[in-house]
Amino acid sequence: MKKEEILHMFPSSLREVFYRAAAEAEELQEIRLRAEKPVIIMKKQQEYFLTGEGRFTKEISAARSMEAQEMEQVIQHICKYSVYAYGDEIRQGYLTLPGGHRVGLAGQAVLEDDMRIRTIKNIRYLNIRIAHEVKGAAGSVVPQVYEGGRFCNTLILSPPGCGKTTLLRDLVREISNGNAWGRGMFVSVVDERSELGGSYLGVAQNDLGIRTDVLDGCPKAVGMMLLIRSMAPEVIAVDELGSPADADAVERVLRCGCHILATVHAEDMEELRQKSFMKGLLAGRAFRRFIVMAKENGSCVVKKIYK
Repeated sequence: MKKEEILHMFPSSLREVFYRAAAEAEELQEIRLRAEKPVIIMKKQQEYFLTGEGRFTKEISAARSMEAQEMEQVIQHICKYSVYAYGDEIRQGYLTLPGGHRVGLAGQAVLEDDMRIRTIKNIRYLNIRIAHEVKGAAGSVVPQVYEGGRFCNTLILSPPGCGKTTLLRDLVREISNGNAWGRGMFVSVVDERSELGGSYLGVAQNDLGIRTDVLDGCPKAVGMMLLIRSMAPEVIAVDELGSPADADAVERVLRCGCHILATVHAEDMEELRQKSFMKGLLAGRAFRRFIVMAKENGSCVVKKIYK
């Protein structure tokens, strides 16, 4: 199925070029397209160029470049030939496709008077990020985030690219469905960048469990309070806390008697303590579990769990 999802991201005129790449969908991470530049494929942490026949190569001299006209065709095809209808998503800098795959985009920003982005035109740079749902990724972690049958507020620490979103997604599924260490719980996810659920037309393409509700495309601080009022969750899950507003919202969630599951960019506990917006949460012992992730020998691993 994933092969067809990738192949159908491209108009029919380009599918032959990307056929071999789509056939290796399970190993693909990114397809990077830039106008008048070589097509770059990221596969198993390795960079390859794409030839005119669609083969992988390490030789830039054999690489196929994307023409500006072809880039326009890809954008039109992804937007179902109605770019205007996707204006809200384009303004945010990405599009979410069936299967949870995401297309990051860049080009010429058109600004409002208050310097907010109205839209992005002349899109000439695309980063197609291939979604990989890894069920079981949280298998070794699940027993550690419960105590006496109760879920413990948990924060996942990770540098970029070490699998924190994959782990968070699978933890949400486990908490929602229930497991040997705790009953199934009502979980609400604020999916600001559509990475956890990979929602398409409002429906999560990734399995987040049977008791999970998703608020897609909403800022975390706003979304957490909206879900507290509207969905009465037992656990709220968010990816990448990063501002004082996010931390304030977490504090309010906890005061409402709801549990929290979140991630933050940090290599270790020392770097976490240096983040000013986190100091209040740490001083108040908002989290009972800290999961530290890292990359070892090219693989994402759980390095340590603090209790």
